[in-house]
Amino acid sequence: MATYRDRWISCADDGIRVRGYYFPWGTKRVRYADIRSVRRVGLGGLRGRGRIWGTANPRYWASLDPRRPGKQSALILDLGRRVSPYLTPDDVDAAISAILDHAPGTDVVEANKGPIA
Repeated sequence: MATYRDRWISCADDGIRVRGYYFPWGTKRVRYADIRSVRRVGLGGLRGRGRIWGTANPRYWASLDPRRPGKQSALILDLGRRVSPYLTPDDVDAAISAILDHAPGTDVVEANKGPIA
């Protein structure tokens, strides 16, 4: 099974861990079975690139990532809840591969633009 790890996000056999998700920098754990779909979105000035943590849109929550302004794309995890995690792994393709290895059949949707976050 593929794994993925960077400073803030790790995809291991038991699920995804997102460091810096909760204040003050607590870790969110996501079970692969809870992921309904993964949406890959492009980042823009009002679409998440300038936000290193938090949100302006109550439907999404951006985990802490001080390097987000230099990134081009993000992942939004649909967990079937009102708020979806908005993540910016250093290697989006590797993170998607790791998620699909652990949760086969998960839909991956490509979108040019992300939501205002």
